[in-house]
Amino acid sequence: MAHPREDGFAARLTRWQNRLAAWRASHSHAATGFVSQPEPRSIGLYARGKQLIAGNFLLAGHLVEAPGTLLWDAPASAPKFWTEAHGFAWLDDLAAVGDPIAKSRAQDWTWGWITRFGKGKGPGWTPDLTGRRLIRWINHALLLMNGRSPADTRAYFKVVSAQTMFLSRRWQASAPGLPRFEALTGLIYAGLALTGMERVVAPAVAALARECEAEIDQYGGLPTRNPEELLEVFTLLTWAAQALGQAGQTVPQAHRAAIERIAPTLRSLRHSDGALARFHGGGRGMEGRLDHALAASGIRAAPGNGPAMGFLRLSGGRTSVIIDAADPPGGRAGASAHASTQAFELTSGRRPVVVNCGSGAPFGPEWHRAGRATPSHSTLSVEGYSSSRLNRGTPEIMADRAHVTQSRPTETAEGHLLRLAHDGWVATHGLTHARLLILSHDGRHLGGQDELRAISADDRARLASVMARKADAEIRFAIRFHLHPDVDAAIDLGGNAVSLALKSGEIWIFRHSGSRGLSLEPSVYLEKGRLNPRASKQIVLSGHVAAYDAVIGWTLAKAQDTPLAIRDLERDDFPIQV
Repeated sequence: MAHPREDGFAARLTRWQNRLAAWRASHSHAATGFVSQPEPRSIGLYARGKQLIAGNFLLAGHLVEAPGTLLWDAPASAPKFWTEAHGFAWLDDLAAVGDPIAKSRAQDWTWGWITRFGKGKGPGWTPDLTGRRLIRWINHALLLMNGRSPADTRAYFKVVSAQTMFLSRRWQASAPGLPRFEALTGLIYAGLALTGMERVVAPAVAALARECEAEIDQYGGLPTRNPEELLEVFTLLTWAAQALGQAGQTVPQAHRAAIERIAPTLRSLRHSDGALARFHGGGRGMEGRLDHALAASGIRAAPGNGPAMGFLRLSGGRTSVIIDAADPPGGRAGASAHASTQAFELTSGRRPVVVNCGSGAPFGPEWHRAGRATPSHSTLSVEGYSSSRLNRGTPEIMADRAHVTQSRPTETAEGHLLRLAHDGWVATHGLTHARLLILSHDGRHLGGQDELRAISADDRARLASVMARKADAEIRFAIRFHLHPDVDAAIDLGGNAVSLALKSGEIWIFRHSGSRGLSLEPSVYLEKGRLNPRASKQIVLSGHVAAYDAVIGWTLAKAQDTPLAIRDLERDDFPIQV
């Protein structure tokens, strides 16, 4: 089937350059075998592998049901479907099944790719996809080569060699960040595994070390601030280090140091159920991937107490709270950034409770844009405005980004306390949002206080100007607490509290003070790998700014416990400094 693609001069030029490099690579000397027997490192999902065997191709959120059909003949039109197909990550899932039928599918689809696309055709000849594909072909070489004819074996090594030479010439064309890490790791993998390809290893190892220095900051974070993307980069770096070590080669200091910096950061971004916090386009991470990567790294460092890639973690007992405590990423790194400043997620034991809606990218551009907006996160929003706005000319880039003016975690007798403030609505309304969170030491109580306040004379003048244009002279706001779909929520009879029943049997009670109204409204949970958004609910506290400030307190506590009291603090106690 013809694969759709995006056109434009730059895209056409890059595609032409890739195709030319692929054609040249296909005429280069081919490896004749492996230096050593490859050891699989990537892991897949058994259930997903069974679905693929049945002909249910669920790739990039698009389901194509075509039993008995070769993958490359699937009647799919979505470009992202074909991008994922050409990356061959699905090979991990077939390997997880590992039976004769799975082997047959893996071999048929791989040699089908070799026949149709092996000489440089198709959308799979980009540096990042080629790196991803090479890693899988080498990881699962035993599965793929078992029982194949000598002619098939020669064809396999010829195309593997061509992809290796293509990467050696075109890895620089990959975008900085995850795509380049994929390209270079694939090149190192192939150079170490294949006979006669040793010459490509040293330049790739040096380039990967430079990327570590350029992209991984001193605290182990990425410019995108996407936790799931950080996990993918960490996994690639660990694989590359293992491959180099097994080949008796030295791992550069910059490479080793990047792994050592990332490991504690990922531990800080991991909830009590083992999943990652879902911020800035990232999901929970594939089940088992985080634990597997951390174990493979050999780094035992505990989570740090300070910021981890701009996030702060509060934990007590079996409860974890992770808060976005930094400015959203800007520029190239902000292409999938969310206006999630001061939003939080809470997990109790193995059960997520308060979440963010997540990334809508797999469900189309409208869902993608909606998922990035502040109302899709568990925080405060003013009159539907996001705390950071998308650039109208280039909507993929954040403009007018919220700036965090204060972030102070401290320990108190009552628990772990965090004070935050950001200026996301100063330009539009003259208002600064301050949030106070306190998690008890045993993790059974979370207390919060949200305040909107006009601080300076200029802020008060701007607020007065906005209010003068309104008939009721009020600025309305809402504080949202999005709930995981597995949480059964109901407003209590008095209408002043919400009970949250978890599948574990736990009951949490949400209460508030100072709010004009409490409601339980529909929400969605956006999750990669699903056909449609999952229906869920959200707690919404409504309020208004009638003078120059407004304060709302709230608590979330396990049933039969006395909730932490969020008292009306004295003005000097507010997290905003005048």
